[in-house]
Amino acid sequence: MRKSLLATLATLGMLSAPLALASTIEIQVNNTMSEGGSESAAVERFAEYLEEQAPGRFNVRPFLAGSLGSEDGVLELLNLGQTQISITGGNWRQQYAPEYDAITVPFLFSTWEEVDAYMESPSGQRLVEIAEEKGGLKYFGTQHRGPRHMTANKAIHTPEDLQGFRLRLPSLPVWLQVWEGIGAQVVNVPAPEIYLAMQTRQVDGHENSLSSPYTRRLWEVQDHIILTSHVQFPWNWVASSRWWNGLDEEDQALISEAIDVARQHGTEVERELDEYYLEELEKAGMTIVEPDIEAFREAAMPSIERVMADMADGVLEDATGGNGND
Repeated sequence: MRKSLLATLATLGMLSAPLALASTIEIQVNNTMSEGGSESAAVERFAEYLEEQAPGRFNVRPFLAGSLGSEDGVLELLNLGQTQISITGGNWRQQYAPEYDAITVPFLFSTWEEVDAYMESPSGQRLVEIAEEKGGLKYFGTQHRGPRHMTANKAIHTPEDLQGFRLRLPSLPVWLQVWEGIGAQVVNVPAPEIYLAMQTRQVDGHENSLSSPYTRRLWEVQDHIILTSHVQFPWNWVASSRWWNGLDEEDQALISEAIDVARQHGTEVERELDEYYLEELEKAGMTIVEPDIEAFREAAMPSIERVMADMADGVLEDATGGNGND
């Protein structure tokens, strides 16, 4: 896939920096994921669109698989103006404005429409403003990823089924608090050890997008996919404000258009991949379970309220559309 992406960019004349004209604008696009997914598809579409609209004007250089650094490292480079664009996860929200980061809270949002509406709300816009003030980020919008679900060694339909269930989670305090509140026994296992932990019964399940059980072949050590959709965790297209503010308005407008096109394309590719993963996991023998989501949300609500109590005024109202606990 890397050869395919590089070949496409080479065909478009975007990997020939030494031969580029003096007026050519270099754009490094960073992401932590490897080639072959919706992220690299979005970068490729971004490059294609710019070349279609302004041949030779832009030199797009992908830095995928964290080749220019971790998410936090790239955020620092963006702040300093030493790289241009990143398709970044949620670290920027936690780093610059955790008091407005409702998106990280499990079971708070049910759909992507709700996530996008929150980002357009006063709280979401304040989050964007603080990230620009503190981190030097220019925010362009979300690119949707597959929702996070559970895998398990048994069928789970309600929170009662989680009693004594050892759930592997990343070390994200908000997630730990909510899942413990629901009833799970939280276990921290490094990502590379997930398969072994399941194989040795150190854990009974884990949560992630469907790409995780597919790429890790977890059907060999797990029986069920539980479609909890508990977190809609987007990619976010951001740019260095230092770099962005130095561009002509015409170039800014064109880059903004290209990002919108790329975000939509990446979202569609991700949707198709998510459907593919689910079909393949079922073919591999995993049982697909649709749990009682409202029961999980009700069980999570006391923990959610405690988490939200530490956030800025108005965040809970904006996250729930003004409906409080409804």
